[in-house]
Amino acid sequence: MRRDSHGLLLSPQGPASTGRGAFRRPAGVAEMERAVARIAGVNIPTNKRVVIALQYIHGIGPKKAEEIVEKVGIAAERRVNQLTDAEVLQIRETIDRDYIVEGDLRREVAMNIKRLMDLGCYRGLRHRRGLPVRGQRTHTNARTRKGPAKPIAGKKK
Repeated sequence: MRRDSHGLLLSPQGPASTGRGAFRRPAGVAEMERAVARIAGVNIPTNKRVVIALQYIHGIGPKKAEEIVEKVGIAAERRVNQLTDAEVLQIRETIDRDYIVEGDLRREVAMNIKRLMDLGCYRGLRHRRGLPVRGQRTHTNARTRKGPAKPIAGKKK
């Protein structure tokens, strides 16, 4: 190891320091980061098939993913890292134009639930009380929706 004029050890990457500049990424990491496709605000895994990778976006399931790939004209067995920038752009535009996904979808669902609660209908009341909405039994089970069991004080002796 060599030393600089102040007697500090020099590493092969440059002077040793505690600042942020001292950190170097391993070889290949920078290239991998550039290859990540970002669609609808979601980083899509690069090593998976396009149909599978699109399902990482909230609001896109198997059927919609197949529809999108068919509309864009990409072979179903192609992987994300094999896509060109133009194809990724086409997928992004198709999703933005034809589908409600991610934040917009979450907002729409929340607004629908809020509307039911404001109406005071049966489903709205069930949402308000934190009980199952779709007719499931609550005498036993329904713990996910109701939360952890609350102990009831027993008979005192």
